[in-house]
Amino acid sequence: MPITRRQFLKATGGAAAGVSVAGGLSNPSQAAPPPVEVGRTTLPFIPKVVARAGQLRVNTPISFLYPDASSPCAVIKMGMPVPGGVGPDRDIVAYSTLCTHMGCPVAYDASARTFKCPCHFSIFDPEKSGQMVSGQATENLPTIVLDYDAKDGTVRAVAIEGLIYGRQANLL
Repeated sequence: MPITRRQFLKATGGAAAGVSVAGGLSNPSQAAPPPVEVGRTTLPFIPKVVARAGQLRVNTPISFLYPDASSPCAVIKMGMPVPGGVGPDRDIVAYSTLCTHMGCPVAYDASARTFKCPCHFSIFDPEKSGQMVSGQATENLPTIVLDYDAKDGTVRAVAIEGLIYGRQANLL
């Protein structure tokens, strides 16, 4: 006797529901995954030493890659305490050097103490958490969260606040 479409859907739907319930009950010791923070842009990465505080010169950036080889960044000793600054004087900060408008590499202008994008003329202020000052960009430069170890004077990159240009998430 042929089976009808309705009978087929009832049978397979019931079987699938039974399997999923049984599968969930078969291993009760397995905990549910932690909830995902939707919209979170601060994600931890593998810490990386980017400089020694004693070797940094005021207003002179040092380039490094973080969190991967496709992510250029710069660390700068500003010479005065700034928001998010680390080190003995709380004046060392780091930012992604990809413009948040279209991903062009920004350059540090020591005379103006700003990052400038040569493509569409956006300007970012490293003394104010990478704040976008003017231009086409609508977002601040992503901040590289730094950690300072007073024992050996190292400055390490440990996380990123903000979204690196061209990524849907700061995931490796």
